Amino acid sequence: MQDQTLKYLVGIDLGTTHTVVAFAPADNKNQDIDIFQIEQLVAPGQVAARSLLPSVRYHPADGELSEADTLFAAPGETGIVGVAARLLGAKTKGRFVTSAKSWLSHPSVDHSAEILPWGGGDDVNKISPIDASASYLAHIRMVWNHRFPDALLEQQAIVITVPASFDEAARSLTLEAAKIAGLNQVRLLEEPQAVCYDWLRRNNDHIHQALADVHLLLVCDVGGGTTDLTLIEVQHSTQTGVEPKLTRIGVGDHLMLGGDNIDLALAHLAESRLGSAEKRLSVADLSQLIEQCRVAKEKLLADDAPEHIKVTLLGGGGKLIGSTRSVVLTRDEVREIALDGFFPLSGLDDLPDRKRSGVVEFGLPYAAEPAISKHIAAFLKQHKDRARLALKGQGIVPDAILLNGGVFRSQPITQRTLNLLSSWSSKPPVLLENNHPELSVAFGAVSYAIARRDKKLKIGGGAARSYFLLVDTDDDTLQRGICILPQGSEEGDEVILNDRRFALRLGMPVRFHLVSMSGDSQFKPGDITEITDQFHSLPPLAVAFESEDSNPYTEVTVQLAVTQTEVGTLKIECVSVNDVQQRWNVEFQIRKKGRTTPLQADAALPANIGIIIEKIQSTFGSKSKQVDPKAVKNLRVDLEKLVGAARNEWPTPLLRTLYATLLEGAKYHKRSENHEKIWLSLTGFCLRPGFGYPLDDWRVEQLWKLYPQGIQFVNESQNWSEWWTLWRRIAGGLNIQAQEQIFADIEKYINPAAARQPGVLKQLKIRSYEDIVRLAAVLERLPVDKKIQLGEWLLTRLQKASESSQTWWAVGRIGARHPFHGSSHNVIPATIVAEWLTRMLSEDWRKSPHIGFAATLIARMSGDRARDIDDDIRGLVSDKLKLSKAPQSWVEMVEQIKVLDEKEEKQIFGEALPPGLKLIDDA
Repeated sequence: MQDQTLKYLVGIDLGTTHTVVAFAPADNKNQDIDIFQIEQLVAPGQVAARSLLPSVRYHPADGELSEADTLFAAPGETGIVGVAARLLGAKTKGRFVTSAKSWLSHPSVDHSAEILPWGGGDDVNKISPIDASASYLAHIRMVWNHRFPDALLEQQAIVITVPASFDEAARSLTLEAAKIAGLNQVRLLEEPQAVCYDWLRRNNDHIHQALADVHLLLVCDVGGGTTDLTLIEVQHSTQTGVEPKLTRIGVGDHLMLGGDNIDLALAHLAESRLGSAEKRLSVADLSQLIEQCRVAKEKLLADDAPEHIKVTLLGGGGKLIGSTRSVVLTRDEVREIALDGFFPLSGLDDLPDRKRSGVVEFGLPYAAEPAISKHIAAFLKQHKDRARLALKGQGIVPDAILLNGGVFRSQPITQRTLNLLSSWSSKPPVLLENNHPELSVAFGAVSYAIARRDKKLKIGGGAARSYFLLVDTDDDTLQRGICILPQGSEEGDEVILNDRRFALRLGMPVRFHLVSMSGDSQFKPGDITEITDQFHSLPPLAVAFESEDSNPYTEVTVQLAVTQTEVGTLKIECVSVNDVQQRWNVEFQIRKKGRTTPLQADAALPANIGIIIEKIQSTFGSKSKQVDPKAVKNLRVDLEKLVGAARNEWPTPLLRTLYATLLEGAKYHKRSENHEKIWLSLTGFCLRPGFGYPLDDWRVEQLWKLYPQGIQFVNESQNWSEWWTLWRRIAGGLNIQAQEQIFADIEKYINPAAARQPGVLKQLKIRSYEDIVRLAAVLERLPVDKKIQLGEWLLTRLQKASESSQTWWAVGRIGARHPFHGSSHNVIPATIVAEWLTRMLSEDWRKSPHIGFAATLIARMSGDRARDIDDDIRGLVSDKLKLSKAPQSWVEMVEQIKVLDEKEEKQIFGEALPPGLKLIDDA
């Protein structure tokens, strides 16, 4: 019996540029679908309904808008969304939030951190990417429920579309945004499939004729933020009246490249014409200019385009800042940039250049290669085996194409795309008509819901990717994975790894580290394969399962059961081999005290690992009270002899295994001065850098519980040194609260005024000031104001000749453009560190090369103008490095976006990282 509250089938295209809603009566058999007209503020004081809701926000200044304007928003909202937000954002600096959808798929930021608008001033209210996405859905819910009070949106059958390239994390974040907006019963659908469902509905009466000569369909969806590619095989039946069978056989990898990039390219062109003396625009100015260029692009790519359009960069209050703030973009140059820059007639063998550095603007890591043509070629090569089968051996180029996305409203771009595929094949592809690319995804979402209702799903294919669980190997340079869900697995079908069993220790956290592959693959459940750069890592899942009996650490033998759920995400369960009814769902993330037990093959450990562990236990164990004091001092050396390698060469699995033993012996580490000193040294060394290896978060959490205890031998300078060094080594794994706690405890030793007090001076004689400074420098999660204060204190101290090279290193780390473990939104503003650099430029870098290295960290190029320093100061730093005979690698870091080598990593981190762990630059 149908739920009486279910009256509509609703499709929501939560796009980068626009959000669109379509709907149909749940009991309507005519398949008629309407677009929901979304009421929104279209100008101050004016509300109107529109078919498109711009996926943007504007955060007004106090008193800027009337109370009535701000009231037309979802409850609790501080910003406005929609048309008015876009209009105001084009006229005002630093208050405009765009591309929230792109931020959801950004791998290097905290999606729940309030970081948008990117580059906005301290006086602007910020919002997180997930809350920004939720705000568009909340607005739709509010408007819908006002119009349909007897059919609340949250009670309807809702389909939200996502890029086919969205990974598990981005899909889950989309569902979370929907929940925040009050929409809990949601199904996800890939956007290219939605486009295809829309076409199928519109051509339902003549499917046979429309697809008569089609065997392989390419759906190319170029939206505002992503290029989304999907291959669909079309199989024709020999039986009369039987519709062709459509099967999705390939999806593209995530490609942050779309209409936004064309807007950005035009903005860069306009920026270069703002006057020869003009410096690079601020983030706020560039954001405003991009919005102007977006409007110009849409007009100049239209069929009735004018010859040129003037683009004006407005200043505060809407006034022009001189005539150089207006530039002209012509129809021909805009089409040249769009066609030759993004849709060039490249060859099928012309693939994206993997060595190029990606463009970073507004903190977003755009694709390194702007040519969408080359990405299409790479996609077809990636799926060449399945494509060749579908085409009966006649090449790999699809014989039909369905285009979607705002850029294809332009006839020149549509024709160029057809010409591109024609140049790769002996005959041009069939172009499947799509006259409403801005609406088809929403229409298709409802078409899909109708097909589900009528049990007539028309596109098969199952899981778009194969998923693998990483396992350890004897070779640190080689990664292997077990296939837990093959590509093509159908929705709702459970896959059990019958031939693979795991030992699950209840009450202790385990880590599921997954990777996926979207290319051609013939894997079966349980297959083991080498993990190469064709695989994409997913955020690991860390869980601990409670035991039902009195023994909290029961060990059970389990198999993995994996299902692709109806909402499009993975469900992973551990199934007891002895009782298949006993299951543990990976979604439950409960952490309990205990040792760590990875749910995978034993780590690559030395054959004599038992002897090595016994050696540690002889010092930090129940019998260690009688141990020879000399043996305690020599423990590190003895361990190196047993391992057969210097400790810098110990592999990460061994380090974390030894850490577990050291943590077990923590209660015995205060038996003597040497016990404490050696334990602190080894524990920090084995857990550095506090993240990057499965379950490190749990390990750090356990170690942090010891922080309030402090050290026992407070009069021993070396023990203090090891204490500070331990927390410096694992600082990357400490959360904001822990880092702030440490800073609160040490700031009095760094603050020049406080450090002069007699009591503090006395403590500093034995508490190792240099180690305190080095620790303070790596607390990257501190609020920006505290970081600035810390840097100012150190610069004040550096006015005295007695200050050491470590202090300069600390200034460099604090002001660095590339965080080691923190989020890039928490970097000190470029204007502040520019003042620091001015002071540093007055020093002699030949005599003190460590000052040059600190300047390098601060001036290092990131590509994100919200973080990067002014070009003029960058030039001064670069010139001084060259005059000072600094290493060429330092100069390269300042002049271009550069990946660090191991030597440079060591300089920044302060010591070598564990083998297998690399410093990953954030985007």
